[in-house]
Amino acid sequence: MDITIHTSFLPTTDPEASLAFYRDALGFEVRLDVGKGTMRWITVGPKDQPDTAIVLHPPAADPGITEDERRTIAEMMAKGTFATIVLATPDLDATFERIAATGAEVVQEPTDQPYGIRDAAFRDPAGNQVRLDQA
Repeated sequence: MDITIHTSFLPTTDPEASLAFYRDALGFEVRLDVGKGTMRWITVGPKDQPDTAIVLHPPAADPGITEDERRTIAEMMAKGTFATIVLATPDLDATFERIAATGAEVVQEPTDQPYGIRDAAFRDPAGNQVRLDQA
């Protein structure tokens, strides 16, 4: 079986702020930008990985989501517990410093974990946790 990761979805409540984080702080390229205002879907991804993408989307645009679910999603996003993405970099310390210099919210500075990895974490403008592993 040959399966790859193609697209992952992360919610955003402020498309411009999220675009600035993923494009400017992380260096991802913008592949699609559809819609306007808060009803906007932006596809970004690493320049050297054209088949892997993240879609930044309105969190409650699905018509099947109830008002209670919308409130729960908003509460979880505000706490940073709704969505997480884990990225990898060969130089965690340098990448961490570059991202932190943009003013991104630091959740965890580079740390050697007892389970064998070295990682760090930020929150994107929507509250999503963005973890960085040393690759």
